[in-house]
Amino acid sequence: MDPETERTPFEAVTSHTSALQRRYQALLDQSTPFVLYRWVTTAVLLVLFFVRIFVAQGWYIVAYALGIYLLNLFLAFLSPKFDPVSDALDQDMEDGSAGGLPTKNDDEFKPFIRRLPEFKFWYWATRAICIGSVCTLFEVFDVPVFWPVLVMYWFILFFLTMRRQIQHMIKYRYVPFEFGKKKYTKNSS
Repeated sequence: MDPETERTPFEAVTSHTSALQRRYQALLDQSTPFVLYRWVTTAVLLVLFFVRIFVAQGWYIVAYALGIYLLNLFLAFLSPKFDPVSDALDQDMEDGSAGGLPTKNDDEFKPFIRRLPEFKFWYWATRAICIGSVCTLFEVFDVPVFWPVLVMYWFILFFLTMRRQIQHMIKYRYVPFEFGKKKYTKNSS
């Protein structure tokens, strides 16, 4: 054989891995337009995860960690990419004008851009649920805890962070959800 055409085992593994990564990315790209189906699948995976936790009566720390991670993803999904508070501080230091979302009526409108786009939110949430489900297969992650305290602490954390996020949304007048494109009729003026 010609020495230039021979491949080392490392090169063979690398080429096989990159082929798998391309196939995986192609599947992700094909799933992009199917928002409802993606989220239904994720919800089913989450329900199966909690059924596993309920039936096994264990792995509460894994469930708590997953809940905290999903809460952080959700907050990033609700937050604007350019936060008016930090942008205002940055702009005040530079030129004295505030940037980001409009804070006064005469400010220029800028569209809402999420810190975490919907597709990445779905991807990272689904991936975390799958990792959490795999963790429930190993006894090392089944740390004995009093689970009602974890549940109560998670709900307190959820309500406090959501209250802060809603206050931020009210203060800077933005809504992170789109309820569909406006439909104009022929007779509307």
